[in-house]
Amino acid sequence: MIRRTQAERTDETTAALVRAAQELFGGKGYAGTSIDAIAAAAGVTKGAAYHHFGGKALLFRAAFEAELAKASAKLERVATEEGDPWAALRRGARTFLEHCLDPGFRQIVMLDAPSVLGWETTRAIEHRCLLRILLAGFTLAAEGEDSAAVPARAQLVFGAMCEGGMLLARSPDPSADLPRLAAEADRLLESLRS
Repeated sequence: MIRRTQAERTDETTAALVRAAQELFGGKGYAGTSIDAIAAAAGVTKGAAYHHFGGKALLFRAAFEAELAKASAKLERVATEEGDPWAALRRGARTFLEHCLDPGFRQIVMLDAPSVLGWETTRAIEHRCLLRILLAGFTLAAEGEDSAAVPARAQLVFGAMCEGGMLLARSPDPSADLPRLAAEADRLLESLRS
């Protein structure tokens, strides 16, 4: 019989709690989810949940970061599939907006995070996870040009994409609004192309 180390058991418990938190926060929202329900869904005690995360808000933050990591991985895959940096930026913008159609992502990232974590914390984490991908894309797109405008362009598009995600999150029919928002994102990116 192979015995797991304490670190392995800790990692497994933490991962189970985060997965359960993503599912429950994504389905019922922050206010509609209790730490008891998350612990039960993860198959651990409430005490274990508090031991590993210290409370509901910290567990929500871990679920938020996991959702952003999933979105970031998808955006990075899309970027590597395109040969042209501008095509990668356009496809990435569309992919992000499509990802905002996922109900769990919408609930956790777009709707609950600003009120649970605060605007500054939410944006700081989003910058670390998502803005770096835009910066890399604009840096590649600006190759051979003056790259002084890269940070401003990336920040502008990042803000537009977050607001587009918020529009989808609050829309009664986000799937119907997606094509219009994707077209506007294309127009914005084209206007920034030098």
